[in-house]
Amino acid sequence: MLLRRLTLDYQRHVCRLISRALTRAPQLRAHGGSFAHRGELRQAKRIVVKLGSAVVTRGDECGLALGRLASIVEQVAMLQNQGREMMIVTSGAVAFGKQRLRHEILLSQSVRQALHSGSNQLKDVSLPVLEARACAAAGQSGLMALYEAMFTQYSTCTAQVLVTNLDFHDDQKRRNLNSTLRELLRMNIVPIVNTNDAVVPPPEPDSDLQGVISIKDNDSLAARLAVEMKADLLIALSDVEGLYNSPPGTDDAKLIDIFYPGDQQAIIYGTKSRVGIGGMEAKVKAALWALQGGTSVVIANGTHPKVTGHVITDIVEGKKVGTFFSEIKPAGPTVEHQTETARNSGRTLASLQPDQRSEIICRLAELLTEKKEEILTANETDMDLAVNAGRLPPAMLKRLSLSPSKLSSLAVGLRQIAVAAQDSVGRVLRRTRVAHNLELEQITVPIGVLLVIFEARPDCLPQVSALAIASGNALLLKGGKEAANTNRVLHQLTQEALSMHGVREAVQLVSTREEVEDLCRLDKMIDLIVPRGSSQLVRNIQRAARGIPVLGHSEGICHVYVDAEASVDKVIKIVRDSKCDYPAACNAMESLLIHRDILRTPLFDQIVDMLRTERVKIHAGPRFASYLTFSPSEAKSLRTEYGDLECCIEVVDSMQEAVDHIHKYGSSHTDVIVTENEDTAERFLQLLDSACVFWNASSRFADGYRFGLGAEVGVSTARIHARGPVGLEGLLTTKWVLRGDGHTAADFSEQGTRKYLHENLPVTQPAAGQRDSN
Repeated sequence: MLLRRLTLDYQRHVCRLISRALTRAPQLRAHGGSFAHRGELRQAKRIVVKLGSAVVTRGDECGLALGRLASIVEQVAMLQNQGREMMIVTSGAVAFGKQRLRHEILLSQSVRQALHSGSNQLKDVSLPVLEARACAAAGQSGLMALYEAMFTQYSTCTAQVLVTNLDFHDDQKRRNLNSTLRELLRMNIVPIVNTNDAVVPPPEPDSDLQGVISIKDNDSLAARLAVEMKADLLIALSDVEGLYNSPPGTDDAKLIDIFYPGDQQAIIYGTKSRVGIGGMEAKVKAALWALQGGTSVVIANGTHPKVTGHVITDIVEGKKVGTFFSEIKPAGPTVEHQTETARNSGRTLASLQPDQRSEIICRLAELLTEKKEEILTANETDMDLAVNAGRLPPAMLKRLSLSPSKLSSLAVGLRQIAVAAQDSVGRVLRRTRVAHNLELEQITVPIGVLLVIFEARPDCLPQVSALAIASGNALLLKGGKEAANTNRVLHQLTQEALSMHGVREAVQLVSTREEVEDLCRLDKMIDLIVPRGSSQLVRNIQRAARGIPVLGHSEGICHVYVDAEASVDKVIKIVRDSKCDYPAACNAMESLLIHRDILRTPLFDQIVDMLRTERVKIHAGPRFASYLTFSPSEAKSLRTEYGDLECCIEVVDSMQEAVDHIHKYGSSHTDVIVTENEDTAERFLQLLDSACVFWNASSRFADGYRFGLGAEVGVSTARIHARGPVGLEGLLTTKWVLRGDGHTAADFSEQGTRKYLHENLPVTQPAAGQRDSN
């Protein structure tokens, strides 16, 4: 009765799944070949996921890694429910069977020994060597029951398919297998495929037929199945991050991001995994065979606890995970190669004399003027494309646009940086005589490799390049595609200037299809990320960066507080400039705080009239709205960066209340007080904890150029390293240099003969040619 009820429930479940599948199943793409780029993996409809023995089994090789398996099942079910067709090739039957048989043998031996020898002899129980086929036979049913139970939690049905080599070599059996799998996929069922290890003979080393891979292990099975079923993608999960150029763990081993046919000669393979009969060499052979058959392949780690829960979905989303097999090599270098090249050239840049770095920057400033027409022509092309596409808001279009005057201003800023470069790298900050003939110095050095990501703002490229050159840093640039033509011309001019002293490759422009999130994963190659763009871009980068510091601010919610003792003329000038000069800038005013005593005064009327004349849309804060019978639209949030001709007005009772409001709703960027009371102003400047705090000056002064820094890489609201507009100084760090004469730490112990002096010495800068900058 119970069996009949389960059967009926199962039939109803299958019917429901079939109905759902028929209503939303996606159309498969024409299977003409593999995907050329990772980003195209989002289009994959039919996917084979191969789970290696090391992924499925526990570390003791007896039993399954249930938590790991559950997370994989969840991802497969999610993709299946998105309308994709998922198939699993799984190991684990032998391990599961070994666990069951060991348990049975231990129980049997324990009972026998207890009957004959007494319970005190149980600790001497030994286990015989278990035959793999017997383990597979004992484990298949349990493994399948486990998969079925897990997938049922996601309303996903599964079916077991056991195969052998003969099922692929016999034409009739192969057609039957193909038909069965297609029917299961049509009914929205996930086929779980495994070799029938209970009867399969041992693999023959050289048994591949002409042009056909033989089923020796689950790697070759997954490849053969993927090609047979015309799958778009094969994901092979193992216990390593992907394919390395030499065995993982060796000093020079590097993970290969993209592997191309013909590159296998450069690979040195290591030993096999702790379980299973395949190894990386078998995986590569199977992957290349599948790739030749038109199926894209990714080999990735399915055992790492931090990534197992999303490794499959990350691969399908096109993220840089594991090794991607592709038949098409990109026209340019990989981003990893660009980063390595930039670092090597950057070290040479840092070792140049200060006047040589200044010459490079001055030459770049000259090129901005000499090649003005070429730059503006490229920018005009970008502007036309952006306008026709209609996707950029007016504020971003304004940032994208270049003009002769903008280029002239850029050139002036670059020359200021060139002057500052004379005294930047290798500057002595502190000198201490630790002991006799033992002197310690703290000197400035470059950070290393900078990654600057910027949106539709091509003027950022020469500014940041000049700052990187002045500070001796290598630079990796990732610009928005909206400014692709302008960025290309500006980068060419930058490299032309760098060629003066043989460091052309120190500044690299990433032009490949790299996602920003993928760039943020290069924690072993990049030392600092600087985002330049919208608050959303900065937040995304801060979330994506793994182990790499991010210099920047996520929002620019700047306040202007008008005190009761403010000057009418100053208020009007400062508020107008702060809001209307460049509303899209991060240092533009977003909230105007008004002292309560100013309400219903001529000054307040003049402020409102000026904002209306400038076509600024006003949003009322809750307290300001309570004073009005007919108020403007109430602000949805007091923590809003409008980035346009809009602002919020709110009322406060005092300077202290204004400070409290800014601390609660601001972003620690730039905040202003307008008052004639010096005591009030000084108290405001002291209490407010923002990167920039101004008295009777526009918030628009929070800018590297206006600060005399020449240019800035951005405005930082961080608490360490650099804060506010970050110019040349913010791109330097320090190192300690100790010069001794055979000194040892033991000399200064209690039994030693030396004593510490710790005398501060005058800071004298070395001659230009003697500076240590590395």
